[in-house]
Amino acid sequence: MSFWDHLEVFRGTLFRVFGVLLAFMIIYFFIMKLFFNDFVLGPTSSDFFLYKLIPYFKSDYHVDIININVASQFMTHVTTSFWFALVTAFPFLMWELWRFVSPALYNNEKRPIRFAFTFGTGMFYLGCVIGYCIVFPFTFRFLTEYELSADITNQISLNSYMGTFLMMIFVMGIVFELPLLIWVLSRIGLVTKQMLRKYRRHAIVALMLLAAIITPSGDPFTLTVVFVPLYLLFELGIVLARNEKKEDEEDEDEEQKVITDQSDSVPEGYFNDALPEPDEKAEPEEQSEEKAPE
Repeated sequence: MSFWDHLEVFRGTLFRVFGVLLAFMIIYFFIMKLFFNDFVLGPTSSDFFLYKLIPYFKSDYHVDIININVASQFMTHVTTSFWFALVTAFPFLMWELWRFVSPALYNNEKRPIRFAFTFGTGMFYLGCVIGYCIVFPFTFRFLTEYELSADITNQISLNSYMGTFLMMIFVMGIVFELPLLIWVLSRIGLVTKQMLRKYRRHAIVALMLLAAIITPSGDPFTLTVVFVPLYLLFELGIVLARNEKKEDEEDEDEEQKVITDQSDSVPEGYFNDALPEPDEKAEPEEQSEEKAPE
């Protein structure tokens, strides 16, 4: 295919992606009011399921969300519909990206890339779920209950709440791609299982700093809630990482890779076409038998 043919295929991929996003966005725009109070604003009241499961929280908890801008409610309606549509259509986006990339890959390259797309999609959804069910409720409740002075009344604006809500959930979705990142770095030879184990203590400090950035509060309890999933993701990355190879094993892998690449580059049926067809009319030569001397 020429460059313009690839560009035409890419344009078709973009049209399908934007079409699906627009369709989901319209659907969420019309049904947003059915679940906005219970789902999006759920962490603002004591009826949220996480607050009922943990006795650490008080039962009488409620935060009023106020609006101070004229167009905030409408714009929040539109932007929230878009982000919900993006999360829902994420598997379709990955599938379209795979359809565009896969024809350029060899057979031995398709299996790892397919695993990366599938594993990355699942981990993104898992991160969003943990962000909504655990990380955001803990962080939001701590920040709203923190009291510098009894004379100060907290009034949370709609823009502030939605910004924190979306940021915390999508950041956790991206952070949960850490095992996939370690797996990719391991396959290209930048990190190994032994290296990750050797620098585990340094990684713990880095993960603590990352957890502190994700949770702006200084509550040790909330910081621990964020740090524990990050550390478990790092350990999962160690499991997925490759072992350090010896020199003889690397030479064997290089030879095997060259052989595999050459076999993948040869068109199917090449050897069958290259071999000459047997001559059916040719008669087998008669072998003369020498008589043994009497």
